[in-house]
Amino acid sequence: MKNQIGKGTLYLIPTPLADVSPALVMPEEALFQLRQLKFLIVEQIRTARRLLKKIDQKIDIDSITFFELNKFTDPARILSFLQPLLNGNDAGLISEAGSPCVADPGALVVKAAHELTIRVKPLSGPSSINQALMGSGFNGQSFCFHGYPPIQPEERQKFLKTLEKESMQKNQTQVFIETPFRNTQLLDALVKTCQPATLLCIASNLSGPDEVIQTKSIASWDKKRPDIHKKPTVFILYNPSSRV
Repeated sequence: MKNQIGKGTLYLIPTPLADVSPALVMPEEALFQLRQLKFLIVEQIRTARRLLKKIDQKIDIDSITFFELNKFTDPARILSFLQPLLNGNDAGLISEAGSPCVADPGALVVKAAHELTIRVKPLSGPSSINQALMGSGFNGQSFCFHGYPPIQPEERQKFLKTLEKESMQKNQTQVFIETPFRNTQLLDALVKTCQPATLLCIASNLSGPDEVIQTKSIASWDKKRPDIHKKPTVFILYNPSSRV
């Protein structure tokens, strides 16, 4: 859909969080756009092609131009990704899983699109952060997403202590994620660092067949820990002394 100045629209399209049928979790508008768009900005072309085939076998994938955006992409190339939109074509931005631009590099494209007065249209759909927060039972009126914690043990411990303190002082839910192969180390650090009564929600492999969304105290998690190694997981911390 061209906007009033003849440029295309950049659609931000959420994709499934787990290996499930896209029709089960993606709204019709998102599915419609992925059947139509001929320009896609993606994290990995192979993953995007596989998703499109799941959505509709009739999609002519060879007619689509893919632009790959990930941590290895030179930021100087982003302007070339948006050139089709400047020429009046619509394009889509998708991440590997969930909502684009949240904890992934897609925000760089959106920032550039705004600078070029390209219309940006976010579509609703799967979001691991939102789904984890909804399922946690914690304060949804005030929360903060912190992205990834530090890797170094001392810095990580300081980070977790700060989050716990802020939760107690501000009545604020603290949300963060980790690279899946470091999930177990992060849980170990949480158990060692946080107060026994502090609550922790672990939301792992959301929408998948082995989905886990469970809230327990740090003391309870210390007694029985889940298998979250190499599984996409959202961690949510909330100090009970601030509960309303």
